[in-house]
Amino acid sequence: MQTSSNETQNPAASALSLAGVRVLDLSRVLAGPWCTQTLADLGADVIKVERPGSGDDTRAWGPPYLKDADGADTSEAAYYLGANRNKRSIAIDIASAQGQALIRKLAAKVDVLVENFKVGDLARYGLDAQTLQAENPGLVVCSITGFGQTGPYKDRAGYDYAIQGMGGLMSVTGERDDLPGGGPQKVGVAVADLFTGLYATVAILAALRHRDATGQGQTIDMALLDTQVAMLANLGANYLCTGKAPGRMGNAHQNIVPYQVFEASDGHLIVAVGNDGQFAKFSEIAGHAEWAADPRFQSNAQRVRHRDELVPLIAAALKTRPRNSWLADLEKAKVPCGAINNLAETFADSQVQARKMTVAMAHPLSEGLKLVANPIKLSATPVSYRHPPPLLGQHTRELLSEAGLTPAEVEQLIRDQIVA
Repeated sequence: MQTSSNETQNPAASALSLAGVRVLDLSRVLAGPWCTQTLADLGADVIKVERPGSGDDTRAWGPPYLKDADGADTSEAAYYLGANRNKRSIAIDIASAQGQALIRKLAAKVDVLVENFKVGDLARYGLDAQTLQAENPGLVVCSITGFGQTGPYKDRAGYDYAIQGMGGLMSVTGERDDLPGGGPQKVGVAVADLFTGLYATVAILAALRHRDATGQGQTIDMALLDTQVAMLANLGANYLCTGKAPGRMGNAHQNIVPYQVFEASDGHLIVAVGNDGQFAKFSEIAGHAEWAADPRFQSNAQRVRHRDELVPLIAAALKTRPRNSWLADLEKAKVPCGAINNLAETFADSQVQARKMTVAMAHPLSEGLKLVANPIKLSATPVSYRHPPPLLGQHTRELLSEAGLTPAEVEQLIRDQIVA
């Protein structure tokens, strides 16, 4: 077992929230693996089923790739490494009858199955929820697709980028259409995938609680488009209350002013004034206490209505001093603000480091693997970093042995190219 430096420093690491829960992971790319990595970090035993030869698509989504001791690229793309720790990998040809039998054998002994096949694909292999739950009534089956198991789009393939567009996110992300650079913009990370993975995690935990109380499993139907629509949050509520679709606001907020990026004399900073008291403090620091007494700006509602008058005044004032000077004064007055960091600055930040948001793990191909840590902080059952992201088929023999196959049977399956 590989052990991270964080785990060895944590005496409570053996107390795991999901110890004893077994998960069969038939998903690939990001939404499903993000879900199962979260379950694994919390202590679940996650069995990752992959295609022999190629494995999860993201293994090849590089560069960048993990470097070996000599600085050369390995076979493991950084993308794959970021979503697959704490799992064991088995490579099975799911298109073969023998491979399907192995999946059913594994599914009979787990608590949860997560998959992101196209609607109806697993039924062609005899691996649909109804068939598997007939043999394992307590099984929780979570299906993750672009559009869900029902509706006119159910047979379409769904990808995060397209979902961000179809689900309205790109209509509210990016610079205003009337300004230079205006137009639709996707978010820099695959948020529809990531949010769907997290919602799926919540749903699985709820289903397990129900299973523990009743002995009955159930199916979970997660769709990226559903999740993206739910993610619209206050902007979705704004539309449903008014019937008016909000547009792109760049780095400004739809409902709060001032709440956006401003340019200082030597860079940019974020000012995020959340209430009228904070605005009064901000106005004093900016050298314009009269703003807080101006009827146009006294309340947030008025500031939103007079955004185009107030924002240029603030922009002119903030250009007169360096960024760090403004940040020091605003932070001292408890006016919400912040720098705009690149990733090097983010991971070097003293708060990020104090919160231990990176973890080092010993990988079979490199001793220098560093990953983004799980943000969940549990006092009694902290997350644990037990296994680095597995090599393709790294645990095939081990898992088939646990499933009851003899060494001779395993070797025959390997010779027949059913497993690898």
